[in-house]
Amino acid sequence: MHPRRIDLGLQRMQRLVERLGHPERKLPPVVHVAGTNGKGSTIAYLRAILEAAGHRVHVYTSPYLVRINECYRLGGAGGGTLVEDDELRRVLEHCERVNAGEPITIFEIETAAAFHLFAQHAADAVLLEVGLGGRLDATNVIETPLASVISPIGMDHTEFLGDELAKIAREKAGIIKPNVPVICAEQTAEAAAVIEQSARRMHAPLHAAGQDWHVNVERGRLVYQDDRGLMDLVAPRLFGRHQFDNAGLAIATLRALPSFRIEPSAFEAGIVNAEWPARMQRLASGPLVEQGPGGCEIWLDGGHNADGGRVAATALGDLEERVSRPLVVIVGMMANKDAGSFLANFAGLTRHIVAVTIPDRENAMPPDRLADAARALGMRVENAAGVEAALRSLARLAYEVPPRILITGSLYLAGHVLSLNGVLPR
Repeated sequence: MHPRRIDLGLQRMQRLVERLGHPERKLPPVVHVAGTNGKGSTIAYLRAILEAAGHRVHVYTSPYLVRINECYRLGGAGGGTLVEDDELRRVLEHCERVNAGEPITIFEIETAAAFHLFAQHAADAVLLEVGLGGRLDATNVIETPLASVISPIGMDHTEFLGDELAKIAREKAGIIKPNVPVICAEQTAEAAAVIEQSARRMHAPLHAAGQDWHVNVERGRLVYQDDRGLMDLVAPRLFGRHQFDNAGLAIATLRALPSFRIEPSAFEAGIVNAEWPARMQRLASGPLVEQGPGGCEIWLDGGHNADGGRVAATALGDLEERVSRPLVVIVGMMANKDAGSFLANFAGLTRHIVAVTIPDRENAMPPDRLADAARALGMRVENAAGVEAALRSLARLAYEVPPRILITGSLYLAGHVLSLNGVLPR
């Protein structure tokens, strides 16, 4: 469909949505979410809270873990459902026919299909996740969203977005629209300055974490506060300290939008019920789990950059404080990622790394290269043919205490693991 899989720019997308009759202008109110880490979890909280309040919510996220249907969730009474195969095939084929053989990237036609699909189904809101960057991302043909949300920004996709944090922040802030409220997670000073400047230029009201709203952990509970008051809520079910921040960003977003009147009970229900696979997800059972050492814990996380590694390592540190176990990290990454910066987060937690490849991915990082990055950090490392082989190898070792195993490094690897374990995201 296009010689380059990723080719940032809006011209092709603008041409296609015009031919489709501008479905992006016929959508329910859109909450547009950009950032480096935490976008998907924030959307999961937004959806769960809105549904707890009785709203119907369409959701478009990427990438998928096991099957493409995960990218498209249609809102309905009592909760949303993933689009069925027949309807998804129909909208994709329609978009391809309308495109009439013109160059188009895979993500662009998938995004056009989301707009075409959602415009045909009534709902109260659309939660729209940016694919890559923001300014030139295919989702940014949305002209007037209800809100622009920016999760934490870090170094990632530098080959497309720039090699400095300010450059990356500038691309992410490209989703900010005139007079549309911006709800922003806590950022580094460098990224925050770029976002503040963009919001001022667009006359967009800015609701920034640490300034206009605050989220804290107190006695294991989530305490949220803004100029409208304080809410003392249960802890998120999604594991890790960073999930308090992601939940806080979702709460701040809905509190900034007067069109949604959400009761505290719906906020609490949403925080408890939010689901987002492969983000510090405990794999408690399944055929893959059975291949590991007896009594072990297996955790799955799709983190793939330095900041993603940091939050996973922090979560593992919390687990170690509760129950001490030896830690083994099984890791597979894509070749364009900074393996050293990612693995450095685990240097104080484990010296045992198992490097694997990601199956069926042309640009997967060779295990030898991963192993070299781990050895440079003073870690003990071995290669395995895959996740199953790694678990079988660990099962042959003698442990005084059953180990804690983290499988991480890529969402593509996480999707492969869920498939092997017989788990389909719902």
